[in-house]
Amino acid sequence: MTYGNRLRDEIAKPGTTPLIGVYDMYSASVAAGHYDGMFVSGFGFAASHYGLPDIGFIAWPDMVAFVQRLRGAFPRHHLLVDIDDGYVDAEVACHVVESLERIGASGVILEDQKRPRRCGHADGKQVLPLTEYLEKLEMVLATRKDLLVVARTDATEEADILERAQALAATDADVVLVDGVRSVEWIERIRTVVGPKPLLFNQIAGGKSPRLSLTELTDLGIDVAIYSTPCLFAAHRAMDTALAELHLADGRLPAAENGEEIGVAQSTDLLAKNIARHRSLPAARESASVGP
Repeated sequence: MTYGNRLRDEIAKPGTTPLIGVYDMYSASVAAGHYDGMFVSGFGFAASHYGLPDIGFIAWPDMVAFVQRLRGAFPRHHLLVDIDDGYVDAEVACHVVESLERIGASGVILEDQKRPRRCGHADGKQVLPLTEYLEKLEMVLATRKDLLVVARTDATEEADILERAQALAATDADVVLVDGVRSVEWIERIRTVVGPKPLLFNQIAGGKSPRLSLTELTDLGIDVAIYSTPCLFAAHRAMDTALAELHLADGRLPAAENGEEIGVAQSTDLLAKNIARHRSLPAARESASVGP
């Protein structure tokens, strides 16, 4: 079974499928111990790889190379990849989709923003004319083999949101995402116009959408939830706190408390699991191959 079909099967199960945003190999190594699915977040990748905000700086070869490293270390995990606007051009989008499918990505998210693009929960977003986006989406859908495709709209006007959500649901895209949904009422309205098509919800701290549990999302008919930045933001806070405390302690590392210190041994043990996953690959390849 292909990676795309494995993710489709997971989404089709009862409940909301969580996919955790990862931004580098270390965050992915931590996330892999808690969840079966990862989301390769454009926000997190722009921050970690370039030290820049999520406003269109990502070069597609960098993203493809990162996903290739992820798949090598995590042969059993679902990998949903944010490809933004397909890197502007439809032909480029199709090439990226082919590359990602070949190296074992489970799925991609393609948005309808036009440049300059923004994080989905930022102000100032602009969207392509619907017909232009649908042409790009249809080219991507015609290019993929089994890769799961999420059609995403960043529309902000109420009538436009519903029109685009309905139009995306009518395509052969596997899942629909309306980003930056501001209320439970609007989730319900979108769920209605999307019909039976699976619906994805983006959870991001400090974003425009309400913070909801998986149980609440399931009750609202949400099939997939991506958690774009919990690892990135937690690392930001933890590093800032650790370095402030180090400064106050005149450079003396803190003593371990209750045996819960993360040190050389704990870090090495975490990363050694990635070697073990790779060495146990024969069974993994049998159950999660990328081809027939």
